[in-house]
Amino acid sequence: MAKSIERKFFGTDGVRDLANSGKMTPELALKLGRAFIRFNHGRKIIIGRDTRLSCRMLEGALYSGMSSEGANVLLAGVIPTPGISYAVKELHADGGAVISASHNPAEYNGYKVYWEDGAQIVSPVDKEIMSEVKAVTDFSEIKEMDEEEAIKKGLYYEIGEDVDTAYMEELKKLVLNKDVITKVQKDLKIVYTPLHGTGNLPVQKILKEIGFENVYVVPEQEKPDGNFSTVTYPNPEDKKAFELALNLAKKIDADIVLATDPDADRLGIYAKDTKTGEYMPFTGNMSGLLIAEYELSQRKEKGKLPENGALITTIVPSNMAGAIAKNYNIELIEVLTGFKYIGEKMKLFEETKEHEYLFGYEESYGCLIGTHARDKDAIVAVMALCEAAAYYKDKNLTLWDQMINIYEKYGYYKEGQISITMKGLDGAEKIKAILEKLRNNPPKTIGKYKVIEYRDYMVGTIENYEENKKSKTTLPTSNVLYYTLENDAWVCARPSGTEPKIKFYIGIKAESMEKSNTELEDLSSAVRVFGE
Repeated sequence: MAKSIERKFFGTDGVRDLANSGKMTPELALKLGRAFIRFNHGRKIIIGRDTRLSCRMLEGALYSGMSSEGANVLLAGVIPTPGISYAVKELHADGGAVISASHNPAEYNGYKVYWEDGAQIVSPVDKEIMSEVKAVTDFSEIKEMDEEEAIKKGLYYEIGEDVDTAYMEELKKLVLNKDVITKVQKDLKIVYTPLHGTGNLPVQKILKEIGFENVYVVPEQEKPDGNFSTVTYPNPEDKKAFELALNLAKKIDADIVLATDPDADRLGIYAKDTKTGEYMPFTGNMSGLLIAEYELSQRKEKGKLPENGALITTIVPSNMAGAIAKNYNIELIEVLTGFKYIGEKMKLFEETKEHEYLFGYEESYGCLIGTHARDKDAIVAVMALCEAAAYYKDKNLTLWDQMINIYEKYGYYKEGQISITMKGLDGAEKIKAILEKLRNNPPKTIGKYKVIEYRDYMVGTIENYEENKKSKTTLPTSNVLYYTLENDAWVCARPSGTEPKIKFYIGIKAESMEKSNTELEDLSSAVRVFGE
């Protein structure tokens, strides 16, 4: 069992698996709680959860493991993931944990573990905690402590509304155009669904407090429901998750349609195309780039753009991020896949003052404005997108219209992802074999594109074929292969951190939307061959 757990633990975004029937058991929660405190040595730890049915069971076990080692455990209850990241910083805690499987189906659950800075743990901390977990071979070694005993020993606390209020105040400081919100607040119509998760109350609260009056929450999906009974896959990347929200949007003629996943760290959106009247879906790249362009343009206009500003992305989002950073004369910094690495950079900036963090995003529908948290935050993303929708509505533009304007300004960048699932006992070996084949025989062309540069983050090398030059990567070791292609195209391959999949990320740049669709499909066909 230890080998299987190690493979799943602390991937790109925590650990996830089937609850009870899989590896997310109370026994594992006890071990993790004990191991975390033994390594962290923390006296104050915050635990939160999403709305899944298995959360209370796992919360009790995780809490027991931590408190039995002498930690003061603060229970936040049902709370968005970014709320825990914020609370750890705000309350000067030594660490925290969220029990959630994010956008996975109801039968799954998992953990995200945070350090004292409010960011998810990274290497080597993750490996060292895992060593502590594996060291427990006899379940009887773990001390348990129930709630009553913890209360008697002064080790049990519940977080009050004061933390929620402070969080809201931090978000409101990030509003750039309150006057525009006031101007159109009676006209802009917003449809929102929390998909039965944790986002409902904080999203409604922040939108109301900054002035929006026409917020329509999908009634069938408003209340917490651990079974996610109206949607089989509560993922804002999935068009099916928007079915009820889009029906409501068409009824009321909404301007923007929003959905957050169960732990409210990821956001998906639809916005109306003025030319066709249709609601158009945004990818994670598109929504991230739209927010980046809005935030940076408004900061520049107001004289609030610092000379040492930085935009942080992972290595797989759109190349348009670089074009935007160049346009606003700020630094683009790339990190490995996983928002925890963006959080790591934020901490470094605060210590060194080398850069000022302005915005960070990853292609998987997660971003962060502000430094109140160190994880992706769909609540602040909702706020920013609604503010942007108000700003552009005042100019007779929808968010989709503005997205087209951004393409016209920078070029029609388009991205895609190809995931090849390989289940079963030999699945991991097949994935390993595909990557090794690519590593040992790097292609010089992919489809019609010539490979300009090849990066292997496992061995830390960069080979530029055009300049016949070799150099070293600057990022930590990771099983990732990256191909820079001609004409601003690219391909990246890596194994999934949480599922039995190999993932290929791809991107192109074209002169029109139509041509970008065609060229992306051509590159997709060429990349699929690698998985055969």
